[in-house]
Amino acid sequence: MLIFKTINENETKSLAKQIAEKLQPNDVVTLDGDLGAGKTTFTKGLAEGLGVKRTVNSPTFTIVKEYKGRLPLYHMDVYRLEDNDEDIGFDEYFNGEGVTIIEWSLFIEEFLPNKRLAISIEKINDHERHITLKPYGDHFEEVCKEITL
Repeated sequence: MLIFKTINENETKSLAKQIAEKLQPNDVVTLDGDLGAGKTTFTKGLAEGLGVKRTVNSPTFTIVKEYKGRLPLYHMDVYRLEDNDEDIGFDEYFNGEGVTIIEWSLFIEEFLPNKRLAISIEKINDHERHITLKPYGDHFEEVCKEITL
């Protein structure tokens, strides 16, 4: 487990970009933290690192948004699935050609793959964040070894 301190949105995005450069097809990244912690900001940095050109915003009402980059990015916000045990075809995304990033993953824990990078963002104040990376699987252990801020 690694913990990084970021002091502004640019540092948060920079960390996400570094991670994105090391991601491969079928990789799953989970992203948890309170409202306003910076989950979507982190996702924007990840998207930039994957070469996504479109504006990225939270798919709160659509659950999933897809973006094209060097790898497809499947951006999920599963907040609305709280207390809902319905599988909306997660495996199709997890085993697809791209990278899946899931905001509020705690609401679908039973559907998550065993191999993933779990990221938690804690808001310390208006600017500072503590970002925890917890790798599950050898690939994500290697990814984490190469991350610096």
